[in-house]
Amino acid sequence: MARRYAKIVLITGATGKVGQHFIGRFLADPAWEGARLRALCHNRQLAAGERLEVVRGSMAERDDVTRAAVGVSHVVHLATCKETPDDVIDVTVKGLFWLLEECRQSPAFERFVLIGGDAGVGHFVYPHPIPVTETQKHSAYAGCYALSKVLEETMLEQYYLQYDLDGCCLRAPWIMEKDDFRYSLSFGEDVFGGPRWRDLTGTEAAEGYRAAGTVPVMLDPQGKPVLRNFVHVDDLATAIITALDHPAARQQLFNICMDEPIDYREVARYLRETRGLPSVEVPTGFHGTWLDNSKAKFLLGWRPRYDLQRLIDEAWDYRRAADDPRRIWYPG
Repeated sequence: MARRYAKIVLITGATGKVGQHFIGRFLADPAWEGARLRALCHNRQLAAGERLEVVRGSMAERDDVTRAAVGVSHVVHLATCKETPDDVIDVTVKGLFWLLEECRQSPAFERFVLIGGDAGVGHFVYPHPIPVTETQKHSAYAGCYALSKVLEETMLEQYYLQYDLDGCCLRAPWIMEKDDFRYSLSFGEDVFGGPRWRDLTGTEAAEGYRAAGTVPVMLDPQGKPVLRNFVHVDDLATAIITALDHPAARQQLFNICMDEPIDYREVARYLRETRGLPSVEVPTGFHGTWLDNSKAKFLLGWRPRYDLQRLIDEAWDYRRAADDPRRIWYPG
């Protein structure tokens, strides 16, 4: 049943991959037809609309956060930094603190939804001998990004204890859309994310692999194909919409990911069978990880729609328009 009362949902990080998908899904959802969105935008801007208000400002500035949070009922917190030490504490730690402070004191506030990441449990940097559930101990790897994910989750958990704040954390692995997955396997300089395969094989070999469309098979230190977790942005947007007002989401942490991690050897097999692409094994120091999404499926009734085949087919079939170049908005 559609809501007939006004709600204001504040979204940070609104111009990013997840933010833009969420905005489109939210505004089209009949269950939220009476609600408005407010986007806090910093470097990049959105065009305001009938139900979309845009506030310019920075997460690092308390006055900006205060202006953005006035009268909001829900928060979807996506703003983050990658490996940018000069900004990470101000934006992802201090900024989250300002936002939580505004929420806990607001009579209009209902729920805070934080988008976390599997970097907070070390994803494929550390070995995980059993599936990673929401009870896994935090284990940041080297660098400031993973540390910031741990600090975000910890701060939100403490606000549950200190103030009985109504919140929820959706812990996502690597988020895919369009042709992202295809370029995550590129031996060229256009590789999306890490590892940089050409750094592992050498430039000369990498150029040959790139020209042939070769698919890298990431191996762990024991020579086994790495299992790595992904989620498609459409599935994550669905989870956010679900968690906004689901009673079972209160003060909970959920892994939001595909039902099974990607097996790099299975990726190579499928691309060989469907597109005739060769593959090459690439030894690495990374480890397989199985992120368990059972809790979200059980408590929220959420189900991912993407599996290995769909993720691959859509990435390889996607054709970018001239006005839709590949952009990486953050380092890391």
